[in-house]
Amino acid sequence: MGKTAFVRYSAQMPRLALVSRRLILPALLLLVLLAFAVGFGAVARRAAVAAQAAESMRAARTHARLLESELQKFRLLPLVLDEYPDVRAAMKTRSDASPAARRLDGKLALLAARTGASAIYAIDPAGFTVAASNAGRPDSFVARTYGFRPYFVQAIRTGHAEYFALGNVSGRAGLFLARRIMDGPRVIGVVVVKVEFQGIARSWAAAGGTTLVVDHRGIVLIASDPALRFTTTAPLSAAERAAIRTSLQFGDKTLPPAPFAIAGTGGHDRRGQPIVVGTVAVDLPGWRLLHVVGLAPALRAADARVRSATFVLAVLLAALAAAWAWRAARAARTRASAEQLKAEVARRTIELSDANDQLRIEVAERERADRRFRAAREELAQANRLGSIGTITAGVAHEINQPVATIRTYAENAATLLDRDDTDRARGNLSAIVDLTARIGTITAELRRYARRGTREVGPVAIADVLDGTHLLIGDRFRAAGVLLERVLPAGPLPTVRAGRVRLEQVLVNLLQNALEAVTGRPDARVRLSIVAQDDCVAILIADNGPGIAPDLLDTLFEPFITGRADGLGLGLGIARDIMTEFGGTLEPVASPLGGAAFRATLVRVAT
Repeated sequence: MGKTAFVRYSAQMPRLALVSRRLILPALLLLVLLAFAVGFGAVARRAAVAAQAAESMRAARTHARLLESELQKFRLLPLVLDEYPDVRAAMKTRSDASPAARRLDGKLALLAARTGASAIYAIDPAGFTVAASNAGRPDSFVARTYGFRPYFVQAIRTGHAEYFALGNVSGRAGLFLARRIMDGPRVIGVVVVKVEFQGIARSWAAAGGTTLVVDHRGIVLIASDPALRFTTTAPLSAAERAAIRTSLQFGDKTLPPAPFAIAGTGGHDRRGQPIVVGTVAVDLPGWRLLHVVGLAPALRAADARVRSATFVLAVLLAALAAAWAWRAARAARTRASAEQLKAEVARRTIELSDANDQLRIEVAERERADRRFRAAREELAQANRLGSIGTITAGVAHEINQPVATIRTYAENAATLLDRDDTDRARGNLSAIVDLTARIGTITAELRRYARRGTREVGPVAIADVLDGTHLLIGDRFRAAGVLLERVLPAGPLPTVRAGRVRLEQVLVNLLQNALEAVTGRPDARVRLSIVAQDDCVAILIADNGPGIAPDLLDTLFEPFITGRADGLGLGLGIARDIMTEFGGTLEPVASPLGGAAFRATLVRVAT
């Protein structure tokens, strides 16, 4: 190389170095931008998939709870029907033309209309349908034989069955809930409730996404999209298809594959687009609820966010590069400004430190306020619990007041009889006191169970026994007050009702005590207890000729602590109505035939 060429090359070296240094920064910024786009894109897509998976699981749980709530409602129907007298009567006749079967048709139709059941029907032990909610219609089940249906066979064998299939007559799919009906040790038939799920499927469809319910074989039984019903999410073997055709569970449905390829919580649809699947077990053997959501919209939204963020970062990096170049060009002239900036930064640091200290103080104060709030809330909860305990205690005191007063009367009479050496009658009074003491214990136990909302025994109770017990508790008070207690009873033996004896006595004693207090002091005081017996119910009316019920109390008469008496607690009527409700009866104020107040208690009559 010649000297001139060497000098020219040496002169170009600094310019080449400068050019190289200027290219380094754009290259680094481009690499940073590319790395950000790739990394943030992967994170955004994973976040989108995770969010959709969480949303799919949430929707699956919500839809499963709705389905299980519907199932639970309909599972109660066979239990209720087991208690219907007409069900047993119709099954014992084994005839679809019996009066009992025709009465049962009407009751089943009313029950199906009120509950939304597709059909309710009763089958005798031979598989013959004696009554149905759709009796009289072209698709009536009455007089048809269902002894071959798996739900009937299983219910006869094990006591109950839950079986999903196409209807043999209607051709509509549904879940058949069957329960065996026994008459002692003898099987007298099976009641069946058919449930269809179109309403739930429409609710699922309105919520978005695709919701499916599949059985243990992967066959879609319920779907928000009707086109997906009776497709399969998993391959069926030849043996399984043969068994399904033999049982006619799905009629002539071909059970084609569903337009999804599901693997765990993911998969893809028929177009190859990714999906996410939320899976929840359903309260039926082998059933699962799947909520399928397409990922394509979420992934497109994530990609759009990545593009927007990358564009913003590119603008920021470009601005940063421009600022760096500007600062480098003017570095010499900005040293003073840099020092001034350093001082400003120091000052701002002090201010931020002070602000941080103030923020810590405010956070501490908020924490103390939160603790005070939680303590106040706990005190309110405790006060509420104490109020509930007070209500129960007041109820117990109110309900045992009448037998305690009667015990005192018997005790005073016993003391007088002992002074007269009349030991036989005194012993009778003491025996009555023992019975009343046991009665108080029974009442207290009943009220404790009432407060705990526990189960209570309800069964056939003779009205005559209840009236005797009531008279034992309240009779002396009427005699002491000089008030006539009229009893208007039907001719012949008194009927039997569905109730609990002690608690029914509680209701009558409470109503009679209220009537007695209302008429005490009136010269023409009268209280009347009358009984009207009908075919399916018994009405007990207690009326007086007192001042009646104030109009402003009628709407709140049964609420706790609402009373028209100065010394009343306002608990008796509320407890009495709750007791009547548990018996399947009613308690309501009615017009008094004597001009005062009257209450009518209606009970279910039991055949004897």
